[in-house]
Amino acid sequence: MSQAEKPDYLGLIKNGIFKENTIFKLALSLCPSIAVTNNLRNGVLMGTAVLFVQVMVNITISLMRNFIHPRIRLPIFMLVISGWVTVTDLSMAAFAPDAYKQMGLYIQLIVAFASILARAEMFASKNKFVPSMFDGIGMGLGFLFALSIISFFRELLGKGSLWGFSVIHAKPLLIMILPAGGFFAVGLLMGFFNWMSMRNAK
Repeated sequence: MSQAEKPDYLGLIKNGIFKENTIFKLALSLCPSIAVTNNLRNGVLMGTAVLFVQVMVNITISLMRNFIHPRIRLPIFMLVISGWVTVTDLSMAAFAPDAYKQMGLYIQLIVAFASILARAEMFASKNKFVPSMFDGIGMGLGFLFALSIISFFRELLGKGSLWGFSVIHAKPLLIMILPAGGFFAVGLLMGFFNWMSMRNAK
């Protein structure tokens, strides 16, 4: 989207959630989709952290875009990302210490998420504040949606619970909370959403 075009804010959000979903469509930043989705709480918290970082990075880069020299843009982008990841990391350590003990390392790894750097380079550095904010919201919500649905099925099938509360009293499929189960769940859901996209396109 160029600056001359009238922005479609709802379209930007839908694009991030469905058309360019980080996990299901672009297959980027897959590490947390396996590592932290063995329960719903961790998946939602991780997705929320990425949503916050994505939005704040897009906003910051958009506001700075006219002052960043093209030759040093990538180091500047990484500094901005690492700054907001540090804010997120310290906030989670202070306000959600139990969850942070399980996923603190993966919060810090948000710095290396290709999806966040890609949106800074492809969108935020070329667009104004409001469109960049909505693009960040869309991409962040897409990531949150993906992690939430993966962790929903993994915890439900692997532990018989949701958010730590028991909901199924049958014997759980323990493989679903193991890394192999994570790959299995991501693969099936990725295939399902791509099949839905192809079906809707027809």
